[in-house]
Amino acid sequence: MLSINLDRETESYLAEIIAQENSTSEELLKKLIYQHWQTLKPRQTLAQRKGGHPKNLLQDADPDASLRENSKQIVDARITTR
Repeated sequence: MLSINLDRETESYLAEIIAQENSTSEELLKKLIYQHWQTLKPRQTLAQRKGGHPKNLLQDADPDASLRENSKQIVDARITTR
């Protein structure tokens, strides 16, 4: 169990937030701690969230394929061949 002493101003902020959120101070504190904890963790890339890069996806790609001007040409060529 955690017990904290708040000054009057902070306590009034808490009361207002609780009224707006329609929750308890315990729920609010849990939510704030979780949100802060999330900001401390390094963010995952989209590929990491989806399980990583597919195997063999870029095995035949040119080394310069990621450059913007080259990728535009590659995409344009793929579209015109369809």
